[in-house]
Amino acid sequence: MLPDNYSYRQKDPDSGVESAVEAFRNGDPVMIHDAAERENEVDLVYPAYSVTPSDVARLRNDAGGLICVALSYDVAEAFGLSFVDEMVDHPATTDTDIEYDDRSSFSLTVNHRDTFTGVVDNDRALTISALGDAARAPARTDFAAEFDIPGHVHLLKAAPNLLADRQGHTELGIALAERADIPPAAVVCEMLDDRTGGALSRSNAASYAAENDFVFIDESTIIDELTHRSK
Repeated sequence: MLPDNYSYRQKDPDSGVESAVEAFRNGDPVMIHDAAERENEVDLVYPAYSVTPSDVARLRNDAGGLICVALSYDVAEAFGLSFVDEMVDHPATTDTDIEYDDRSSFSLTVNHRDTFTGVVDNDRALTISALGDAARAPARTDFAAEFDIPGHVHLLKAAPNLLADRQGHTELGIALAERADIPPAAVVCEMLDDRTGGALSRSNAASYAAENDFVFIDESTIIDELTHRSK
């Protein structure tokens, strides 16, 4: 078992972020650990445009959490997508009690209109990759003509100023996509532990990353490097 302070391929902040960015440019996944004082979870994160049915199978079998597609704020706005608590008039959407954050980034759920049930690996891969392609030129996308609501892929809407506003996996994935100069749409899925019923520990997630040659990186490394580069 690897120690909890181990970060695969991460010798310093620059190499950690650049390895993650390179992986995204190549259509490969990265594993991102959220802060211990926040969710303290590791997500398996893919660039959406490149997702295949086998990737969805890995997300289901090896990660096990909720498979979501994070969109940049501007892309979501172009698609006419709001946060779900802004769209639903129900008492449960007011005064949401989230211990680790001020709000949720959840928006609607969708299927691509060319899917059948929408839930099988082929269908979800089509929906996810089509969302990634649509994020290349959102102003030219007829969202309602291409996607159906409700569906089996959960959409997340990033904060307007990304990491300056919020530092969840939604924003971390989009920040890497923007740095990689690929469509700002990323698949995020929590790594779960079948034995404990909780989140997969950071050390076990790092071991999985090493076994599969995936980049493993901490939230703090992404924030520190990308924030400093943007100043």
